[in-house]
Amino acid sequence: MFQKRTGEVLVEQLISHDVEHLFGLPGDSINEFVDDLRKRQEDIEFVQVRHEETGALAASSYAKVSGKIGVTLAIAGPGAVHLLNGLYDAKADNVPVLAIVGQVNSTEVGTEAFQEINLERMFDDVAVFNKRAETEVQLPDLMNQAIREAYAKRGVSVLIVPDDLFAKKQKDEPRLTAPGYIKPEMMPSTQDMKRARELIEAAEKPVILAGQGTKHARESLLSFAEAVKAPIVLSLLAKGVIPDLHPYNLGQHGQIGTKPAYHAIKECDLLLLIGTQFPYRDFLPDNVTAIQIDNQPENLGKHYPIEVGLPGDAKSTMDALREQIVPVESRDFLTSYQEKMKDWHIALQEEKRLQEDPLHAPQVMYQIEKVMKSGAIISGDVGNSTVWVSRFLPLVDQKYMVSGWLATMGSALPGAIAAQLAYPDKQVIGIAGDGGFSMVMHDFVTAVKYDLPIKMIIMNNSKIGMIKYEQEQMGHVNYLTNLGEIDFAKFAEACGGEGYRIETFDDLEPKMRQAFLSNKPAVIDVVIEDQAPLPGHIDYTSAVNFSSYIIKNFFETGTLDLPDMRKAIKRLY
Repeated sequence: MFQKRTGEVLVEQLISHDVEHLFGLPGDSINEFVDDLRKRQEDIEFVQVRHEETGALAASSYAKVSGKIGVTLAIAGPGAVHLLNGLYDAKADNVPVLAIVGQVNSTEVGTEAFQEINLERMFDDVAVFNKRAETEVQLPDLMNQAIREAYAKRGVSVLIVPDDLFAKKQKDEPRLTAPGYIKPEMMPSTQDMKRARELIEAAEKPVILAGQGTKHARESLLSFAEAVKAPIVLSLLAKGVIPDLHPYNLGQHGQIGTKPAYHAIKECDLLLLIGTQFPYRDFLPDNVTAIQIDNQPENLGKHYPIEVGLPGDAKSTMDALREQIVPVESRDFLTSYQEKMKDWHIALQEEKRLQEDPLHAPQVMYQIEKVMKSGAIISGDVGNSTVWVSRFLPLVDQKYMVSGWLATMGSALPGAIAAQLAYPDKQVIGIAGDGGFSMVMHDFVTAVKYDLPIKMIIMNNSKIGMIKYEQEQMGHVNYLTNLGEIDFAKFAEACGGEGYRIETFDDLEPKMRQAFLSNKPAVIDVVIEDQAPLPGHIDYTSAVNFSSYIIKNFFETGTLDLPDMRKAIKRLY
């Protein structure tokens, strides 16, 4: 009787779980499995990246943008080590990822063989499931369990496999487990819903702080806010959940947020935390009644003291609450902040529409806004570029993703690659600073190889701009934040893609439009002037520390680093 290789069975399992892509590099301790993938390449695509970190970040991004499990593959030793950054990104942002990691042959495990490291110990902190197969008989059941737990616990599953096990034949024996994952439905108790309704109806200044848990609940969130007459403040990961220019939207919160969002939350008498684990306690009010909705009960009250916790899906819980509360006809608190938000948007528009050199990031965001299509996917990087995108690029029905809790630089390019593979018919735009892009730029050639028409926009100030600003905010003189200049457009051309270098305002619109008319992968390298990413609210300590930086910098360099800060304060305040 014909017996299948274990690797063949595992590939069939991945296909049955609707896995269409996995990211990684072939190598000695996974070559048996790679050969099984080769035989099914019409059903599942093994995307060859140039670095395993890119593969893991792409898998995490794939899960974020599609909702399906992201899969990455690596050899033992150095390949496995390279996965960690991307896997921690998936863990931090609560998305399902499966890492299939090779190991030395089963007869050599524990002998300190070439490239052998203790993989179970290394992955212990990052994974919700972390197992090494001892025999080929275990593998199909372990695969089912790994995928199930990644979905159920919204985290990383690591399946470690000595390469020789992939080649061994499977016997026709009964399986111990069933494939598939059944998503549970959860609703809060009647008593907790009643208490939440009472608090909502008693509030005079309620504010909703919504996170990524509301991504599937746009209409429910807006209907709930309309009934309560409460403004909505969004976490960074929730950007795009509702249109940025919607009258109920006060923008993002925290260091990257808006001034109206900061003051509305500080002034509120009821804070409604919906689908968010907002981590920045300094930006939340003290001694304010709070209600939290989260589909993971262990998160309720985890980062902020709450009066009522409602374990359940954000959409169904908001819908149920809306049916119970008496709708509010009008609320002065909401109207007041809508007016403040109009003033904020006017200030941003003035900043974005300046027609002058040298170029600044807000001007770049305005041009992206002009070429961005309905339904586009924006893959953001971490750094100053995060501020410019969150504040100056208004989304309507576009998707936005970024490395949130881990906030790792270098996430934009892998995210763009993953998004274009997941949605080949959609426009995909990556936005990064030169610091973040240069960490993973080698994998632009992956976009070229797979003919992915992503557009990578690099805001190039030859600096690690966010770190420069953080040093200044702490009162320190800048040290090692300047980077060497790179012409990323020429690099893109060397990779076989298209490159566009923009250095003046006159070139900004025509070259941007030219790049977006192309159906090839392209890098748009925009040279910008350094600009401080001022927060929506500047606290006293930051102001004092920045003054200290100015004095120290003057005595060390003989120059005053003031013009851009003065200009930004004038325009935004």
